Amino acid sequence: MNPAASNLLQQPFIQVALPILIGLTLAAWLQNKRFDDVNRRIDEFRSDMNQRLNDVNQRLDRIETKLDNHNERIARLEELTSLVR
Repeated sequence: MNPAASNLLQQPFIQVALPILIGLTLAAWLQNKRFDDVNRRIDEFRSDMNQRLNDVNQRLDRIETKLDNHNERIARLEELTSLVR
């Protein structure tokens, strides 16, 4: 082996700091992928909840319409069956 290359491999930066930097870089990259997965799951959850809320709102609108109709029908029945005319 070349003495200059051997001397370069004996440097503390190459033996200690470079493996640590590579490890930290790899860990940060892998952790970033996990954040992407979590963000995707949060977006799916938010989308699902929005759909459920829209379904509930539609159902409440139908109930409200039915209640309004009942109020009109009750008023009409009261007019038809009132004792005093």
